[in-house]
Amino acid sequence: MMQMLVAGGMPPLTDGRRAADHNNPRGYFELEAVKHTRTDHSWLAQAEGKVVKVVHLLIPHLPPNREYRVILMQRDLSEIVASQRAMLHQLGRPGANISDSKLATIFEGQLAEALQWVSNNPNFQILQVQHREVIEQPVVVAQRIAAFLGGDLDSERMAAAVEPGLYRQRRKQSPPEPRATPSL
Repeated sequence: MMQMLVAGGMPPLTDGRRAADHNNPRGYFELEAVKHTRTDHSWLAQAEGKVVKVVHLLIPHLPPNREYRVILMQRDLSEIVASQRAMLHQLGRPGANISDSKLATIFEGQLAEALQWVSNNPNFQILQVQHREVIEQPVVVAQRIAAFLGGDLDSERMAAAVEPGLYRQRRKQSPPEPRATPSL
């Protein structure tokens, strides 16, 4: 998502501390100061008109004296868990000692709480975007995002920034149900 927004013309607020790697070869677009949002909002002074990556758990800690536009990327929870586990494994770090289904349930609850909080706060506008739809229909999604953010972004460049080859942790699709063949 960050790559799309930057390609479309929105400047990112990032510190470049976390370099691109095998897990994210095009970079992370993170700002370390965002991780301290619960106690320190000073980074917001630099954020006006820029795109900033904020995890869902920190959204309720943003001060209410500003207007926010939030693009929430939604992805199949089993894919998120698989992606996180693969990244931790490649980094040689232990993952949570918890089952994938329990981890997905916890994440689902946290996300529901964040969405409820945003819906109760009028200074937040939210656009929910499905990860799979970004991959399968980047032009359509890019146009929706550009409109949501005021229409000044280049949606063609945004769509071109989508790289389907980076979508590695896919949920296995069930085979289609057999269809009944009509008899004559």
